[in-house]
Amino acid sequence: MKIVAGILTLLFTLFGHEHTDDIKADILEKVFTNISINKEIIIWSDNENLILEFKAKANFATASECSDASLLILESKQNIDKECQEKAIFVMNYALLKDIPQSFGAIFWKKGRPNIVIIAPRAKANSIKISEKLDDYLEEKIW
Repeated sequence: MKIVAGILTLLFTLFGHEHTDDIKADILEKVFTNISINKEIIIWSDNENLILEFKAKANFATASECSDASLLILESKQNIDKECQEKAIFVMNYALLKDIPQSFGAIFWKKGRPNIVIIAPRAKANSIKISEKLDDYLEEKIW
C-alpha cells in the first residue's frame, strides 16, 4: 500500500511540474507577443521543458544554443554563457532581476499566483518596445 501511495505521489508531482511549465509557456507567450525587440524572437531557455512547450505551440522559433537566440529565458544565473549576456533576458524568478542587470522582466509565483514584472528603463535600454497591453506590468525599478 505504501508503494502504491508513493508511486501516485511521484506521478502527481511529475504531472504537476509539466503542467506548471505549460502555464509558464502560455504566460510567456502572451508577454512575448506584446513586445518588439527589432528582430525575430528566437527563444532559448535553461529549462528544457519550457523549450519543449514553446516547440509544441509553434508560435515562436526556438534555439538549442543561447548564441542562436534573440531572447533568453533563465531560471538560474549560472546558466548564462558570457557570449549571451548582452541578449534580451527574461527571468523566471524575481530575485534574478537584481542578480542579472541586463534582464528586463520576470515571471514568478507569489501566494500561488503568477506575477509578471517588466522593468521599463531596462526594456528601453535594450531597445525593447512594450505594447500598451502590458502597461499594468510595467515598473520603473525593482522593489
